[in-house]
Amino acid sequence: MNNYKNISRVEFMEFFRDDEKLSELTPDDRIEIFRTILLGSSDISKDLLDHVLSDYSVTNLEVLELKDGEK
Repeated sequence: MNNYKNISRVEFMEFFRDDEKLSELTPDDRIEIFRTILLGSSDISKDLLDHVLSDYSVTNLEVLELKDGEK
């Protein structure tokens, strides 16, 4: 089971881009990956969230960007 430590970046990306292999993941697996794959808060931006909402055809949500911590 420790073979996953030997997977290269290229192999990981090949798996990630393989729809047949991805179909083996459960919805919970997918949520776990989605929620943990980014490195930190600096990876999350309005642009990224807008793209995610668009990619998933989510039309009932909007992302607002606050400047300098204003609310």
